Amino acid sequence: MEKLTFSLNGSEYIELTSLLKYMGLAANGAQAQSLVTEGRVLRAGAIELRKRAKLRIGDCITVGDVSVEVVA
Repeated sequence: MEKLTFSLNGSEYIELTSLLKYMGLAANGAQAQSLVTEGRVLRAGAIELRKRAKLRIGDCITVGDVSVEVVA
């Protein structure tokens, strides 16, 4: 499994679909939304169905064989 990190750089949170696009896990917003609605995104090991879920420091998102941890 590939493990990546995303730094919030002083922000309080990032929305799930924005993170998927920024990290290259989705080519665009429509694809990011599809990944979420199809149940292909895990947050801390559980399926996350909220497209605009606010991800904060310590959250871990998994899509396929890629894991992204949100850090400060």
